[in-house]
Amino acid sequence: MICNRNIFMATVVICLSTVATKAFGTECPIIPQPEESRIVNGEVFRLSSQCGILYDDCYEDQALLLQKELMRFCNMAVSVAPLRNGNTCKGRRSVYLKSDKTKNPESYRLEMDSQSVYISSSEAAGIINGIMSFLQLAMLEEERSGAIDLKCWKIKDAPQYAWRGFMLDEARHFFGKEKVKQILSWMSVYKLNRFHWHLTDSQGWRIEIKAYPNLAYIGGIGYYSSPYAPAQYYTQEDIKEIVSYAKERNIEVIPEIDMPGHASAAVRAYPEYSGGGSPDYPNYTFNPGRDTVYSFLTAILKEVDALFPSQIIHLGGDEVHYGNEDWNSDRDIQALMDKEQLGSLPDVERYFFKRIADSLFRINNRIAAWDEVASSDLPPEKTIIYFWRQNRQEQLQKAFDKGYSVVLSPRLPMYLDYPQDTVQVYGVDWRRFPLNTYRKIYEFDPMGFDVKYPKDAKILGVQANLWTERVVDGNRLDYMLFPRIAALSEAAWTKPDSRDLNLFEGRLKEHFGIYEKNKIYFLDVFNPQNTPEPRS
Repeated sequence: MICNRNIFMATVVICLSTVATKAFGTECPIIPQPEESRIVNGEVFRLSSQCGILYDDCYEDQALLLQKELMRFCNMAVSVAPLRNGNTCKGRRSVYLKSDKTKNPESYRLEMDSQSVYISSSEAAGIINGIMSFLQLAMLEEERSGAIDLKCWKIKDAPQYAWRGFMLDEARHFFGKEKVKQILSWMSVYKLNRFHWHLTDSQGWRIEIKAYPNLAYIGGIGYYSSPYAPAQYYTQEDIKEIVSYAKERNIEVIPEIDMPGHASAAVRAYPEYSGGGSPDYPNYTFNPGRDTVYSFLTAILKEVDALFPSQIIHLGGDEVHYGNEDWNSDRDIQALMDKEQLGSLPDVERYFFKRIADSLFRINNRIAAWDEVASSDLPPEKTIIYFWRQNRQEQLQKAFDKGYSVVLSPRLPMYLDYPQDTVQVYGVDWRRFPLNTYRKIYEFDPMGFDVKYPKDAKILGVQANLWTERVVDGNRLDYMLFPRIAALSEAAWTKPDSRDLNLFEGRLKEHFGIYEKNKIYFLDVFNPQNTPEPRS
């Protein structure tokens, strides 16, 4: 590339190559708090539309991502071009994306001075994390006369956990493609990298399956607050678009197809696969006693596998006992119990899960499931357990003892449908259920459960879940997610001994301005009257 062709008036450069040291007296304003950071006193980098982005050939996609996100969040249009032949465009403000030899694929370095911004990593994931740190620095400053003046920082950073997750339930209420993309954008800003997508449940089936179109056409009818609302679901083309959008931002999408319980929407569409239910939960289950059920579900999972490159499918497995009463009298299930010498309904659950898991393993997927499945006998190298019932810590102990990989997402404090302040009067009643405040999320201790942690405990990371029975629209979704998503970000990324709640709160207040500029309706946790609660 030749600089004198006026492609750039200035260039934005990202290249991580030097070691940053701890800040003394001045805290880096980004969330999550970096591992090491130091302000460069007296240096200011002026970001304007005269700037550009230069990149090593392997980071073209990430350069284009930075270009798009600067336009989205800062209304700043910059140029992009490859960095070749050692050209650095000396004398011009520059930003460069460079490759280095760091071992952790998500680690990065960022260095800035008045002429250059440097971000480097050995992998695209690390470059994206560095981009998001730079982007936050820009988002936190005001634009004046078409430019944003950024204080200069040196940062060396890497995450505490490889799995930093958020789950959205769209079975109970459906929010649509643009809202999901918005959430993915903010996940990326906060360096969250696993999007667990709860696409099926009793209230709705939200994914097109070509082999069984009535799953979407009939199973997609209704939602929690309106059972006869017109069908809402994602086409396979929608799914591909969202998965691609997530991948661009270093986010892996984990789909959930809930079974054998929470199946009411599916068996409404195809009643021949119903295992019945109970008086309070009619037609709640698939039928583990029918071979046709396994063929039906395997065909579904094959289509799901083709749409999601994560090679992990979450199969639910929770709360089956709510609606399996009819199993006691179903002839097919009773015949199965006699044939396989299954002594109880939980044994039937385990049989079902082992058999359907084998279908997943044959298409080279790992299985993920809620902590009830820790009681099963599944291969540990292919199984991920999500621990959600902090009142059933024996299930976490089973997961550790069996060598399962574990994602920690306990209801307390990681359920974001729970209220975050006593000012809330809609949704889950805080007088009956504890508050899940941003402080509790921030101070979450993965090692704080009353279990024996093995030396090789396979804790992949942490995740927060937003169930949406009482979240009817995007405004309330934002209110329940922000600012707790910021606390989740730091709890997942930053080591406990590097966290400081008071310092975090100071940074969080500054991020409220970013939310306001981007029309995010959030709870002002410091002055709740400033942001009244949206009705659920």
